[in-house]
Amino acid sequence: MKKNKYAAKMFLLLALAMTMLIGACSNGGSNAASSGNDGAVSEGESGSAGGELKPVELVMVFPAGGEPKDMKLISEAINKLTKEKINATVKLIPIGFGAWTQQKTLMMSGNEQVDLIVSGLGTYSQDVAKGQFLELDGYLAEQGQGVAEALDSLDPAFLNATRIDGKIYAVPSIRDLAADYGITMRKDLVDKYNIDTAAIKSLDDLDAVFKTIKDNEPGIIPTVKYGISILDIFVGSFFDTLGDGFGVLPGHDNSLKIVNMYETPEYAEMLNTVRRWYEAGYIAKDAATSTETQYNLVKSGKAFSFISHMKPGIETQESRTTGKEMVSVHFRPAVTATSNITSIMWSVARNSKDPERAMMLLNMMYTDKDFINLLDYGIEEKHYVKVSDNVIDYPQGVDATNSGYNLQMGWMFGNQSLSYIWNGDDPELWNQLADFNRNAIKSKALGFTFNADAVKTEIAAVTNVQNQYKIALETGTVDPVAKLPEFIKQQKTAGIDKIIAEKQRQLDEWAAANKK
Repeated sequence: MKKNKYAAKMFLLLALAMTMLIGACSNGGSNAASSGNDGAVSEGESGSAGGELKPVELVMVFPAGGEPKDMKLISEAINKLTKEKINATVKLIPIGFGAWTQQKTLMMSGNEQVDLIVSGLGTYSQDVAKGQFLELDGYLAEQGQGVAEALDSLDPAFLNATRIDGKIYAVPSIRDLAADYGITMRKDLVDKYNIDTAAIKSLDDLDAVFKTIKDNEPGIIPTVKYGISILDIFVGSFFDTLGDGFGVLPGHDNSLKIVNMYETPEYAEMLNTVRRWYEAGYIAKDAATSTETQYNLVKSGKAFSFISHMKPGIETQESRTTGKEMVSVHFRPAVTATSNITSIMWSVARNSKDPERAMMLLNMMYTDKDFINLLDYGIEEKHYVKVSDNVIDYPQGVDATNSGYNLQMGWMFGNQSLSYIWNGDDPELWNQLADFNRNAIKSKALGFTFNADAVKTEIAAVTNVQNQYKIALETGTVDPVAKLPEFIKQQKTAGIDKIIAEKQRQLDEWAAANKK
């Protein structure tokens, strides 16, 4: 997925209406329409008298790099499909990654209609503890049978990873459910300066690379943040973050003993490296406050590289997104943890006006190839053309820099295995991704999801502390020698040790029940 990556939570009727929705969820929505694998609804089971579905507008909210120029055209094409299949129109609301956390929180905390919303992004258990999502088990059985069947193709541990106290509040997109880690760079500059990519084995090997770019390419930032910081995603190669990073498993094992990541030598060493880069001018001075994405910075010629998690086909994906040919160096092994699965999911918000119909829409996202490819790539002949039955490319005169719809986020929209394959990717890419998921190192805690309800007050307090320190530390903006101890002390005052103790208790119970 990748990229799955990076920020916070997202999803949110009047008190009586909410009570009715929760009641409908708990009884499985048995009076609602059932849906087949093509997303269509069986007649005579739901909606108005006479068996026809009443028309409804559904609101679908997701993060993006910004609103594409042709979003209105995509919406019109999607609504033609959804009217035919489930008699619904869909209002698509893309929110920029930089504004996602704030805008999503505002939408979910009030009574604003939100039906389907991307969930995960490191805050799944906290959002569930706040009651922001509806339980999906009943809806999956009634209106989401296609979703359930698509997820059956995965290792059962992947879907179980979404369960909190045995209940499902979100479903993962079918994508790369593991990640390896490294750096992605502009290939033209790698070639121009004969950079030996085979010599890059760790973060420390990048100093010489970044120096070459800084000394010879004024105006180009050697490396920029991916997500909210330079290290936010990369720490997943060393730790199972157990969802929120407040208590982690070093080496994805550590005999299931949880520690405070911010107190580990590995984390301190990474901060020292990033600080060194910042002082050398390899990171922009405004990195901590900038909301510009890595893709836009590369696309505009202002950035050389970014450190991130990866997957098969990452180079062509990033090349399409940035409009520049990119090369990736993988120097940390592929691992899968619960957070890899729960990082990008879909939930029905508690603010949904019609959760049954929202689940029907979600069903289309996992079963309807036309719907999926509209979301992924836009309109045929305008935003892409077919090279063969399942391979596509840009139309003549169109590329990543001028396309009116170039989200390139198929990893987010439901079942990526139904997406077309982009020209230049291996025709067997989806099979390669399945193998990648299957063969990745599995965290010893894979399938464990923390229920944050008992410590949500402490989590709110620790999150406030983190917001004061984390981004500045992980972009090198402040000196970790002085600020990291201060950060740790403030975390302890806010209650991180209580969070870790509760997480350890739940993990021990989970391990005993699963004989780990």
